[in-house]
Amino acid sequence: QVQFVESGGGLVQPGGSLRLSCAASGSIFSIYAMAWYRQAPGKQRELVAAIATGGRTNYADSVKGRFTISRDNAKNTMNLQMNSLKPEDTAVYYCNTNPRYFSWGQGTQVTVSS
Repeated sequence: QVQFVESGGGLVQPGGSLRLSCAASGSIFSIYAMAWYRQAPGKQRELVAAIATGGRTNYADSVKGRFTISRDNAKNTMNLQMNSLKPEDTAVYYCNTNPRYFSWGQGTQVTVSS
């Protein structure tokens, strides 16, 4: 079973930036399309950004132009660069395959607040 470990979250002011990282226990990044998801309090988990094995990316409308997803298959890692953060970006962020095949990790909390 693949396990994911997300990191890089924290408290940031509106307009700030954060870079999230995802590591996986298995060599899956070259095999599966991957994605970042988030779940805000009281809301369903949603897909934020996705990246195909060939590198094509796709973003939720709410983050287009602000977030950038990238992957390093050799290092088995994936990142999410988040710029111009807004309070509505506050959520726990998770990584997984797209579509999701494996269990969720612990996630990393992102809080955008002044």
